[in-house]
This record gives sequence, C-alpha cells and structure tokens, in this order.
Amino acid sequence: MQFQLISVVLILLNCMEYIGSQNASRGRRHRRTNTGVNQGCPKGCDRCSEFNGCLSCMPRLFFSLERNGMKQTGVCLSSCPSGYYGVRTPEMNKCAQCTADNCDTCFNKNFCTKCKPAFYLHKGRCFDICPEGFAPNNQTMECTTTVHCEVGEWNAWSPCTKRGRTCGFRRGSESRSRDIVLEPSAHGNSCPKTTERRKCNVQKKRCPPGQKGNKSKEPKKPGREMTQDKQGKGSRRGKENKGGRVRKERPENKKRRGQSKKQIPTTVSTVQ
Repeated sequence: MQFQLISVVLILLNCMEYIGSQNASRGRRHRRTNTGVNQGCPKGCDRCSEFNGCLSCMPRLFFSLERNGMKQTGVCLSSCPSGYYGVRTPEMNKCAQCTADNCDTCFNKNFCTKCKPAFYLHKGRCFDICPEGFAPNNQTMECTTTVHCEVGEWNAWSPCTKRGRTCGFRRGSESRSRDIVLEPSAHGNSCPKTTERRKCNVQKKRCPPGQKGNKSKEPKKPGREMTQDKQGKGSRRGKENKGGRVRKERPENKKRRGQSKKQIPTTVSTVQ
C-alpha cells in the first residue's frame, strides 16, 4: 500500500515538471515572435519573426512577401510593388499579384491600369498592337479612338474685289471658307481645303473720291513740281529760239571760230 502511494506521488511530480517546462518554452517562443519595433522588428511591422520577418502590419499598410533566393520574408509597404494590387480586409491588408498579361499595375487581378514598357493599355488589357479602329498614343501609352477630320458647310461668297478694291474694275476674284468642326487625331484623315477662290466679272463703276482706284489727279509732290518747272522753262527757251530770236554768242566762241578758219589750208587749182 505504501509503495503504491509513493509511485503516485512520483508520477504527479513528473507531470508538474513537464507542464512547467512547456510553459517556459511557450513564453520564450512568444517573446521571440511578438517583439515590438523597438526590439528589432522592421518598420511598419505589428508582429515579426526572426526568420520570417513581418507577420502582420500596422494599420493602412499592406503585407507583402519578398523572395530572396529560396527564402521569403514578410514586409509592410504603403503601396504594393509593380505587378501587384492592394486588397484590404478586416483581418489584414495584403498585396495580391496581377494576373493580366504584360501588366505593371492593376485595379484587380483581371483589370490592368498601367502596362509594361512597349505595351498599350486598352479596356484593362495590354496590347503590343492596338485593335482595329484604335491608334497608339505614345505619350499616354494607350489605344485611343481614331478621329477623322470633319468640316462644316461653305459660307457665302465674298464680294468681288481686285487688289482690295471693290470699284474701278470689271474682272476680279471672290472667295469663300468653311470651319473645321472636328480636329483629326494623329492617325486620322486630314482636313480638306477650307478656302476657295474663283474669278468674277462685275459691271465697272467709278470709285468715289478718296478711295483707291479713283482716277482723279493726285496732288503733286514738291520735288516733282520743281523739275517740271525747269523742264517747262527749257521748252519755252527752245520755242523762243525757233520763233526767230537769235541767241547771242559769247566772245570766246567767236575767237575760236576765227582761229579755226585761219588754220584751214586753201588749195588753188590751175587749169591749163
């Protein structure tokens, strides 16, 4: 009987030691995993592990896994990296991978918002060549609708003119124009001509005084008046000379004529 009591006591003591050792190991494991920022966790982590990095993130941050070789480490980010989109849940905010082809950023797994370089975005998908009816825009890297030029109706013909005048001629020209209603896109059809000009015939009418084209005498310039006066005087003198008046010669001219007469040799011919 005493031997049985002793064995029961020993069994109870062993059980108590085992329970104490389990509680101690749990306490050490809890201290290792539930360390705060000041105790070695990366920035933004709520809970972390020495081997796995962040296990949960602070509010408004996204949990993401970074691969380093064969190892994955948890990090907390303010926005998801390229090729991922953010998913917010009551339990945890995390980054999920985009499943659309050639997608850089996406709204959800099937709707892309930005494509990788050399691809054009169209309706949430990425294309290397835009679908038919759409043209690539190299600035926004999107497929845009091809827009062709549209013009309005012709305006009425302008009055018949010639060199800016509306009088003093019989043959002139008239023009008309139309407005561009819709500008074309880069790959759309260009606009046709928006102006036209043609010849026109009108009944000639005299221009009123003061307008261009009037044939009335213009006031003479001072310089022209002086030259005309000089020409008039010269013509009057010529007419007076023709009328019978002899122009007096200078004495110097008379002497020169006398000398020239003396120098001319005279030849006498004798007839036998």
